[in-house]
Amino acid sequence: MVLRIIGLLLLIPLFDAVLLVAVANFIGAIQTVALVVLTALIGMLLVRAESRHTVRKIRERVERGELPGDELLDGGLLIAAGAFLLTPGLVTDAVGLLLVVPVTRWPIRSAIKRWFVVPYIDRKTGGIASGGVYVGGFPGGADTDDSDIYDVDSGRDDPEPGHE
Repeated sequence: MVLRIIGLLLLIPLFDAVLLVAVANFIGAIQTVALVVLTALIGMLLVRAESRHTVRKIRERVERGELPGDELLDGGLLIAAGAFLLTPGLVTDAVGLLLVVPVTRWPIRSAIKRWFVVPYIDRKTGGIASGGVYVGGFPGGADTDDSDIYDVDSGRDDPEPGHE
């Protein structure tokens, strides 16, 4: 899964170059450069505003004694959005704008949590994040023998099996 994402990230500059050439042939080189600079400037203004909002939400959650998990993921996505927006190109600007806008950032954040964060935490903690923790007795219960089981509610004083 990670290799696919890395492969996709390596293909983005190729898509950017092809799209820039196509747009430059259609509207002109100067207008294309102006478009790339304009989208980067607008995107960075949006990143700045969203970052301030996210930092404020993190501070509020911490003051209430809550963990700011979603807000920290939003902060990471905003850092990635800034990197995409500073990279010249229309495809990277589009990806950056998708990461900046809260309406499109929410499903991306949910997918990252589901596919990366929760499985990672499960591997490190033995299933606590998803609730898949083993809680029922000893592992391998099918092959255990029942001679060691004592009924503590039977009222017997003798805990030894077989002595009645």
